Amino acid sequence: ANTAALAVDPDRMDAYVASGGQGEEYENVYHMLDTLCNSQDATFVYVIQPDQTDWAHITFIFSTINHNSHYTHYEFGYYRETTNDDYRQKYEMLYTGQTDRALVIRNRGYIETDAHITAMVPLKNSAGETVGILCVQRQMELLAGARRSFVRKIAIALLVVLLLVVAGQGMYLNRTLLRPVRRITREAERFARENVTTGEKLSDTVKNRDEIGKLAQSVDKMEEQIHSYVTNLTRMTAENERIGTELDLAAQIQEGMLPRKFPAFPDRSEFDVYASMDPAREIGGDFYDFFLIDNDHLCLVMADVSGKGIPAALFMMSSMILIGSNARHGHSPGEVLGYVNDAICSNNQQQMFVTVWMGILELSTGTLTAANAGHEYPALLRSGGGFEILKDKHGFVIGGMEDMTYKEYTLQLAPGDKIFLYTDGVPEATAEDNEMFGTERMLAALNAAPEADPAGTLRSVREAVDRFVGKAEQFDDLTMMCLTYRGPQEAR
Repeated sequence: ANTAALAVDPDRMDAYVASGGQGEEYENVYHMLDTLCNSQDATFVYVIQPDQTDWAHITFIFSTINHNSHYTHYEFGYYRETTNDDYRQKYEMLYTGQTDRALVIRNRGYIETDAHITAMVPLKNSAGETVGILCVQRQMELLAGARRSFVRKIAIALLVVLLLVVAGQGMYLNRTLLRPVRRITREAERFARENVTTGEKLSDTVKNRDEIGKLAQSVDKMEEQIHSYVTNLTRMTAENERIGTELDLAAQIQEGMLPRKFPAFPDRSEFDVYASMDPAREIGGDFYDFFLIDNDHLCLVMADVSGKGIPAALFMMSSMILIGSNARHGHSPGEVLGYVNDAICSNNQQQMFVTVWMGILELSTGTLTAANAGHEYPALLRSGGGFEILKDKHGFVIGGMEDMTYKEYTLQLAPGDKIFLYTDGVPEATAEDNEMFGTERMLAALNAAPEADPAGTLRSVREAVDRFVGKAEQFDDLTMMCLTYRGPQEAR
């Protein structure tokens, strides 16, 4: 919700309302909200203005919906009554400043869109006034009731058996209940032992029209479903083995694209660089790259693709190729990011995006020209000092919107200066108690050995992350790069 709120300018809320849901400005905001809704698999992302007289009615300003859902979204200006006191209470608390975030869980009573959970944040203008509420809704899985129904039917049948035995109707019991139950039992035991259907259904021999007959039909259906499940499981196991082999091959291909040979430039004494990428799955979505554009310019790239697995890996490889190709044509970092963004946006049906930090270092002067497309802040060490976070200017993520401009900035590196680049998998590494590693711990690990070479710097951070995380499963790809600038050889 907080991320989606960045797409909406509260100071322009009156303009959004006055636009009537039309116009380039409104459509740009709607497109960003729709992209976030679908890329993050939410059900709804919407902006509302409640009626402050009773807080029981709301007007929709923006309303986006997951394209794969079966629900319908509300048009601009749609006015409706809310169906729950909890919503009304939260609207009032957000507008009156009693809280800066709210959560509503709906799992009982009148629920229009099934059980769901909704997060809400206020949209405040520059004067500090709340002018709207941004909401993000996701659905909760519903448990099927088939098993309860099946158990209930068995319980009824057993109760009938008990009552008939107590009543002494032995012959009737044997003919109408015990014999069919024994038949069903034998068939269940046979199926459990052989796990194959015989072609003869219980319902053909058990003619009862009561619960026993329904039980026989249920067992027939159960056998068919289990047999189908086992068949599908066998097929899926073979398919998974094939996929596993292909994943191994994909991981090898991905690993082959990243620079892995160190020292990377043994004949160049102006700098030393080291990088690593440890994926959370078989293949990852992070990537790094470094290469000489010419004899005096070194390009550095650190990037993080949204999502994980094969889609992220494919997106990663195409992004890496586009960045490298444009950089080698002599474009500046801002120009490269702009070209790559337009190329990806032109055919981005999956609505994925990638954050990128890119810099070009002039080796003869130490001048580093860089641009940041929504990526983590780099850490910079000046010779004789310690690592500090460099809060550079962020542009929008690559693949998020066409025709974006990425501002550049320059740093003057002196001999002995270092720059550390990383993806969010480092500060967001999570321990078993759900506490994150964080930027402060990362800086502490960097400054534990400020004089170490780039390989030692990365090793120090990885060891600190491993100690903090403990036995918790790796949540995200861990990708890091460190460069030490030594200065031109003649100067040294």
